[in-house]
Amino acid sequence: MGKYSNWNLKSREFWKEGWGSLFLAVFAAFTIRWALIEAYVIPSGSMLPSLQIHDHIFVNKLAYGIRFPFSETWLAQWAQPQRGDVIVFKFPLDMSTNFVKRTIGLPGDKIYYESGTLYINDKPMEKKAPVTDTDYKWLRDADFNGEGRYKDSKDNYVHFTEQLENKEHDILLRKGQGNETFGPVIVPEDQLFMMGDNRDNSRDGREWGFLPRSYILGKASFVWLSCEETLPILSMVCNPLTIRWGRFFHGVN
Repeated sequence: MGKYSNWNLKSREFWKEGWGSLFLAVFAAFTIRWALIEAYVIPSGSMLPSLQIHDHIFVNKLAYGIRFPFSETWLAQWAQPQRGDVIVFKFPLDMSTNFVKRTIGLPGDKIYYESGTLYINDKPMEKKAPVTDTDYKWLRDADFNGEGRYKDSKDNYVHFTEQLENKEHDILLRKGQGNETFGPVIVPEDQLFMMGDNRDNSRDGREWGFLPRSYILGKASFVWLSCEETLPILSMVCNPLTIRWGRFFHGVN
């Protein structure tokens, strides 16, 4: 057994070289994941072009507060989500699944969406030529073929920058698909309205309603790893031959 045979909790060796050191390492890892930062993988194209399929992101779990472990109860809160924040949260229709979307509506906001234009409190959010194509240039035709459609491609979409009041972010709209109408709805107290940036290919609040703020897991921070394809057997592991090196440490806008 060697160094792990010492079970004297008062001995220095137990905590430095024995089972105590292993316990401390596990406790530290749990604390970091629960309270500070956690890694997530983007599985779909609902947030294109801002977040790519197979982007590995770090989520800041201290952005809004800290919760009791394994619960939706806040231990302390020091900030509230702002319009435009990209948030990872527990999917309201299946708490075992995590979603990532952009915060569109805050409590009390009136939300209306028509023909590709978003209205907040009766004010249309301006769409204009993209400020940058940094995210858009990564898109491939293959990124549009996993959403239940056939013969779709990047050329079928238009890239805009949406002015979400004080925040600019990228969106995609499908050409010739501008007749969708949603709302108007009023965001209830202590809830949020979430949408994906790939507006015509996102399962978001237009389908499943509002997000209770207690379901929030954290704010998307930055991409630490990204790839075009994963390994055939290990679907969560990047194929090293398809790594998108230029997206490393890319901030989530």
